[in-house]
Amino acid sequence: MDLWEFIKEYYIDSIVYKEGYNIVNTLTWAAILIVAVYALYRFLGKRLDFDEKFVYANIPYILLGSSVRVVEDAGFLTPPISYIFMTPFIYILIFAIAFPTLLLSLRFYGEKYYRVYAVVGLVPAVGVLILLFANLPVVNWWVIPAGVGLAAAFTAVFYAISLKPMKNELSLLTMFSHMLDGFETFFGISYLGYWELHVLPRYLIGKFGPISLPAAKFLVFYAILYLLDTSEEDKNLRNYVKFVLVVLGLAPALRNGIRMMFGT
Repeated sequence: MDLWEFIKEYYIDSIVYKEGYNIVNTLTWAAILIVAVYALYRFLGKRLDFDEKFVYANIPYILLGSSVRVVEDAGFLTPPISYIFMTPFIYILIFAIAFPTLLLSLRFYGEKYYRVYAVVGLVPAVGVLILLFANLPVVNWWVIPAGVGLAAAFTAVFYAISLKPMKNELSLLTMFSHMLDGFETFFGISYLGYWELHVLPRYLIGKFGPISLPAAKFLVFYAILYLLDTSEEDKNLRNYVKFVLVVLGLAPALRNGIRMMFGT
């Protein structure tokens, strides 16, 4: 296999033919993500606090990315434009919108940056959702309420059994995000004929069934949050890690929920 065949098989075909992730591109995207996350922390850590306001102000951009991803799922876009709205490029696209908006908000509004920053992300996110509702029928109305309900219930269990340092907003949001992702995936695979794209969850589901994903997520993220919240690391760094975890959980959770709601 020459270099071009390798790139085509492990990177291009997975996007063009929507084959899902493989070991090679998973490790590649993970490595790029780690480098990007570290660089962003070094840059932004000197300019703002990664507090609850920062995290909540980014949720509209997560919703925007998830909604635009469903626009591609629904077939409103055609290749090659559609490829830009697929993972991993959708993350780059939303970052290209959010990052300069964040810097400008910081520059002109200082400590109150999060208000303008959030609104700038919310307006197009709502616009995309209106586009989807105007053009697609709601087929499975129950998937998002059911997912939110179960995620909230398991987050409440997390709160009840956690140590005092773990009972904070960002830890609860992190757990909720991944519980929502786990249960939306469970609904899609168990009842709606969808399949898992990611390598490790696909293996886990194949071995133990769809319910194993939310169960495993609960245990894994309980352990991660325990380590974070009992660590003596700088609070800003711990909050930043939680922010990254929220993005990685909430983005696919919202995309899957919206997509399944419309049956695309």
